[in-house]
Amino acid sequence: MIIYHGSDMVVDRPALLASKRTLDFGTGFYTTTSKNQAISFSQKVMLRNGSQNKSVSMYEINFEKIKNTLEVLSFNDPNGEWLDFVFSNRQGIYNGKQYDVVIGAVADDTIYRVFSLYEAGLLDREETLKRLKIRKFYDQVNFCTEKALTCLHYIGQLDLDTEEDI
Repeated sequence: MIIYHGSDMVVDRPALLASKRTLDFGTGFYTTTSKNQAISFSQKVMLRNGSQNKSVSMYEINFEKIKNTLEVLSFNDPNGEWLDFVFSNRQGIYNGKQYDVVIGAVADDTIYRVFSLYEAGLLDREETLKRLKIRKFYDQVNFCTEKALTCLHYIGQLDLDTEEDI
């Protein structure tokens, strides 16, 4: 299977970098199975970093091998467990089990608005989950450990002018 990483540079050697922001699934190397999501994210990173470049790096992975050899947390949909996990990571208070890989829905800009209302205490858990169920979600696959990063095999980048593999 091919997964994508959107950035303002080619990332042929993924690394675990400390983020200045608290992210949905904690520290790690974030990827997605959606080419369009990676392209959109590369644009956001370019703008956020004041860069002139955007890039989508591609990797081949074997999900079955990952599931059989690593500690994987997978959310099939944005349910209560997902909400609690993302909320505690974004608050910087998660202290539960450490996973090698976390897979699940990404709280994009639209979803983030609902999530912000929940964080501010303006929506309760039930109403938050109700509002999230009507949203379209992209996925994210976060590689949280060095061991997990060894499962990523860089295969090239996407030419964003033609959206073809190069």
